[in-house]
Amino acid sequence: MKTLKQDLNNLIGDALASSANMSSCNANVITASKPGFGDYQANGVMAIAKQLNVKPQELAKLVQDHLETREQELVERFEIAGPGFINIFLRDSQLIKRANSMLANPDLLVPKAESPQIIVVDYSSPNLAKEMHVGHLRGTIIGDSLVRIFERLGHKVIRQNHVGDWGTQFGMLIACMRELTTEHDALPNELTDLEEFYKAAKQRFDSDPDFAASARSSVVKLQSKDAEYMAIWEQFIEESMHHCEAIYEKLKVTLNREDLDAESSYNDDLPEIVRLLASKELLTKSDGAMCVFLPEFVGKNNDPLPVIIQKSDGSYLYSTTDLAAIKLRSYELKADRSIYVVDVRQSLHFQQVFAVAKLSGLASSAISLEHISYGTMMGKDGKPFKTRSGETIKLIELLDESVQRAFTLVTDKNPQFSESERQQIAAKIGIAAVKYADLSKNRTSNYIFDWSSMLSFEGNTAPYLLYAYARIKSILRKHQEIADDRYLITLVSEPEERVLLVKNLQLTEIIHAIATDCYPNHLCNYLYELAGSFMRFYETCPMLKAETPLKESRLALSRLTAENLQQGLHLLGIETLEKM
Repeated sequence: MKTLKQDLNNLIGDALASSANMSSCNANVITASKPGFGDYQANGVMAIAKQLNVKPQELAKLVQDHLETREQELVERFEIAGPGFINIFLRDSQLIKRANSMLANPDLLVPKAESPQIIVVDYSSPNLAKEMHVGHLRGTIIGDSLVRIFERLGHKVIRQNHVGDWGTQFGMLIACMRELTTEHDALPNELTDLEEFYKAAKQRFDSDPDFAASARSSVVKLQSKDAEYMAIWEQFIEESMHHCEAIYEKLKVTLNREDLDAESSYNDDLPEIVRLLASKELLTKSDGAMCVFLPEFVGKNNDPLPVIIQKSDGSYLYSTTDLAAIKLRSYELKADRSIYVVDVRQSLHFQQVFAVAKLSGLASSAISLEHISYGTMMGKDGKPFKTRSGETIKLIELLDESVQRAFTLVTDKNPQFSESERQQIAAKIGIAAVKYADLSKNRTSNYIFDWSSMLSFEGNTAPYLLYAYARIKSILRKHQEIADDRYLITLVSEPEERVLLVKNLQLTEIIHAIATDCYPNHLCNYLYELAGSFMRFYETCPMLKAETPLKESRLALSRLTAENLQQGLHLLGIETLEKM
């Protein structure tokens, strides 16, 4: 089943092409901004009229005449408005028919893509030298929402958690572990707090020349794959991954061990990357380092910006590893798209790496390399969100605090619930609030982290949507004898009822748009509008007092709304509640 927008684009696009004597035209169908303008609006006439140097209204009239000569099942009528817009009013019977097909088969709420792709999504990617902090939240949950959406559309998704697990900092940590580990303890107790362990090791490295020398020696041993040092490194990585996995479990993120794409896994491939770039005559030695200079990248005073491939001491950089990963994703994984969910500060890095990969052939001609950037979580002071002492906040502590605040909130609102029930509800609300507060913002913007707004039951928040869903489920339970799947939508008698019906048919349009541009906030906005439409419908269209056929129809529409909310929230990685 195609979406309403797809069907209308095809219908009006064909009519526009015929009226303009062109092979194809983009009808540019969008959702109408006001009910008086119809259900949808076609805006493509103006652009074509400009190309043909004709008046848009005259071309719009030709399109309207062409459409009205054909029998229309989907459309009730077309109206020309303004400089050449075509307002589209859909037929109630067709809306009801589509809605009932979705009630019968909820998978049709988001039908599969016509051309499935192989999509690699690189997200989360913490540095395993430290614990995950608030800076890892956005990349982790935005990436997880995208992979859920891609998979729902039928694409083959390959998750890649490109963790930082290699380099000089690990020499420092290994040196510290070797000092602390005894023959009786497999791991030092200090590793229970990775952040403090890292700080202690870094302080030793900066203040103790003997320790610094030992750390540098450890790097050499590690890079040469000395068995003892590799064993210690593996222990540290294992402990670090346990910390990450505890957060993934709490967030209900779908990453697991099989998705690891660690930096260290590319270590043996990096010399080959250098040889290949040299064979393409792309490398230039600059201050002893091997670099690629591309004319499109210049800095101040038009000085060329290098992509450093190998430093003068022979070590490699993120650029080299990322090029090796692109080669793998292009030729072994055979990806159609490789998506990198990484913060906006890395934009230049990815622009340069993508350009080098395409120029050198390390990226296949078929792959689309896409940096899905995001802004920073800010405190109320407008600075990056940190503790009062200025330290970066551990992500696990942020999530625990949100759950605790949610428990206090749930206890105030529902003291009659048992403590176990309140704990279960708070666990879902607390995590949902953090995730939704982030996902509901335009990912490219910075946003202010505010406890009071994200845990509010008013406005575009997770608690509001979870409450809307729980309220609908409560209504359906009260009328269980006539609210099961035997009953379908049959009547649309009120404007609010029709608005809710149309809104329910638009989830798949939103999902397909996000699959293209990767902005999950559009799904949040849709779900908020859907919940608001239901609340207005519920206030205006009584169910208890309605005659049986209308009551059954309205309960069926409520059931479809609940299904839509549940599926949409699931695609955001948010669990729903049956009561709260």
